[in-house]
Amino acid sequence: MRLRVGLVGLGGAWQTRHRAALLALGDRFEVRAVCAEVATRAEQVATEFGASVVDGFRALTARRDIDAVLVLTAEWYGPLPILSACESGKAVYCAAALDIEPQRAAEIKQRVEKSGVAFMAELPRRHAAATLRLKELIATSLGEPRLVFCHERQRWGGENGTTQTRCPAAVRDLLELVDWCRYVIGHEPSSVMGVCPRCETGPADYQMMSLDFSPPGAVGQGPVAQISCSRYLRGDWPEAVSYRPPAQMQVCCERGVAFVDLPSTLVWFDKAGRHQESLGSERPVGEQMLMQFHRAVTSLVRKTGDLEDAYRALRVVLAAQESSCTGERIALSL
Repeated sequence: MRLRVGLVGLGGAWQTRHRAALLALGDRFEVRAVCAEVATRAEQVATEFGASVVDGFRALTARRDIDAVLVLTAEWYGPLPILSACESGKAVYCAAALDIEPQRAAEIKQRVEKSGVAFMAELPRRHAAATLRLKELIATSLGEPRLVFCHERQRWGGENGTTQTRCPAAVRDLLELVDWCRYVIGHEPSSVMGVCPRCETGPADYQMMSLDFSPPGAVGQGPVAQISCSRYLRGDWPEAVSYRPPAQMQVCCERGVAFVDLPSTLVWFDKAGRHQESLGSERPVGEQMLMQFHRAVTSLVRKTGDLEDAYRALRVVLAAQESSCTGERIALSL
């Protein structure tokens, strides 16, 4: 069955992820309509896919020849296309779920659940080939995780090499890292401790949190994840940015340790020595996520778990921010 879809926004990942995935999955998706803030870009995409340009997301979600809506960026309209799709009974694939403002997240979650539509949040770290193989190794060779170190290093280059930081982007980074750790460990954290050094000239350029995955009331008896996100390397220090970047994720397990760099680099060690996985032949992550969305819409089992995952990751990040202000570890009830 081919799903007839409408595109709302195109976003920075259009060329690198979404366009290629839709072209490769032409037997499962048919783009019928495009709505984007830049009219010329919308026309180019519509011409390529044989679709129509629609003036406004409400008109797009109301079309009878649309089965599902792909919200590929938040742009100026925020979560409004999601609400509009819910009102029209259209399934939603949302690449902007982690960009929803915290004060609106609970409302969006309730509206989606009440509407009964299938909803999938785009969480690419979960579906990357290296992550999926890591989960297999945890279940077989490596054993349960004990320590997880997860780091995102970014260069924010402004004029004359100064650093520019956008808070929404920083929050999104942390949300993705929190969800990634939750997925790899396989259950929910019970508490979080956050550290965010104050910066007088602007937003902080380093944020860290420690997640305890111990059972409630048993601090220190379960896996621990340390997550950090840094933007302190200036744009006019190009050699420093590329010097010995840490692995995006390091997982120390019962019987070995693994180092992960997305999308497809995985090196792990056990008593037998070093093992390097060759994962380049796997389907691109964009195709894998759209295939899952297709199954969710065409099957009889309603899928909204990703929305819950995004909402829980947001609650963890907000608790970490509270912890950084109070200096106290915050108990979580997810």
